[in-house]
Amino acid sequence: TITGETVELLEPYLDMEDYNLETAKKVCGNVAGLCSWTQAMAYFYGINKEVLPLKANLTLQEGRLAAAQMELNNAQIQLEEKQTELDQVQAMYDTAMKEKQALLDDAEACRRKMNNATALIEGLGGEKLRWTASSKSFQNQIINLVGNVLLATGFLSYSGPFNQEYRNLLLELWKKEMDNSKIPYSKDLNITGMLVDNATVGEWNLQGLPNDDLSIQNGIIVTKASRYPLLIDPQGQGKIWIKNKEKNNGLQVNSSFNIFVCLL
Repeated sequence: TITGETVELLEPYLDMEDYNLETAKKVCGNVAGLCSWTQAMAYFYGINKEVLPLKANLTLQEGRLAAAQMELNNAQIQLEEKQTELDQVQAMYDTAMKEKQALLDDAEACRRKMNNATALIEGLGGEKLRWTASSKSFQNQIINLVGNVLLATGFLSYSGPFNQEYRNLLLELWKKEMDNSKIPYSKDLNITGMLVDNATVGEWNLQGLPNDDLSIQNGIIVTKASRYPLLIDPQGQGKIWIKNKEKNNGLQVNSSFNIFVCLL
């Protein structure tokens, strides 16, 4: 209840040099506290005069803060709702993008397949003539198969003891007889190519067999003929080849008579 007027009336007393607790104790100790209390109340009034507007402003600002906090809470709730909607829309968008990418990948795969199919069709169109020619060649091979096999078996059975020139002469004589008997055969028949492939010939060469036609024909007779061969081998080339060829098959060599026995 202290007012500014009261404090104003007290000021002349408060400004006196002897208006203090120590002097009051000397005059009357019982009322010295009243002197100190009046000073404190005057000082409190001055401080409270500044604090009251601050308190009022604090109350006002607290009200504004509460309103702002309420608005913030409402905005936060709306933000969470919108975030939920955004997450749902984002999920839908991601799903749609995945489907789009899958469709693009399928379309690209179909495009590649179509291009490959087109290239294959065009390539097959270009191969038509070659296939037609190959078909005719296969048909001729089927027709000539009997005569070719007859020449090959004759070569294996009878040409072993002879040299290259006489072997070629035998083949020419057999071909004349087949012409007279109207037995079809391939005019360009290669006996070596018919009876052995290039990979086997290469393996034989690595094993020591010479690469000339006569040696390869001898290798064919040795490996294809049903009867065991007798090799006349003054240079020892056949011996080296047989040793290398049959070393993994239990070959035993009798060095006294230079005879080779192949134990399979």
